[in-house]
Amino acid sequence: MLVVDASVALGACAVENGFGDLRDPDLVAPPLMWSQALSVLHEQRWRDVIHADDAEDSRARLERAPVVRREPAQLRAEAWRLADVLGWAKTYDAEYLALATLIGCRVVTVDGRLRRGADRLGLVVLPSEL
Repeated sequence: MLVVDASVALGACAVENGFGDLRDPDLVAPPLMWSQALSVLHEQRWRDVIHADDAEDSRARLERAPVVRREPAQLRAEAWRLADVLGWAKTYDAEYLALATLIGCRVVTVDGRLRRGADRLGLVVLPSEL
């Protein structure tokens, strides 16, 4: 099982069957992931970084992504705790780490800042490390 963050979801949604590249059939994410990914897609389309048709295709793939929403009762409390431990002001990235901690798996990301910031926890991997 892997926790998928928005950066990985966006890359996977950019191509047909992009989630298959993660080599794990059990993909999960906190509810926050969909909001973050959708916001980035909309902003990219709005700024003409990607064509409107490509943005719509990615949005549709995101909606049918083979990722299960997981929201354990302690998710936000654990995210708060981890943000404190890691010295982060915001808890967004900590939600991915919290979910991984609570269900006993790793987070996959292409976000270098998240990887570096949480490296000492040993929970975060890049897709190339799977």
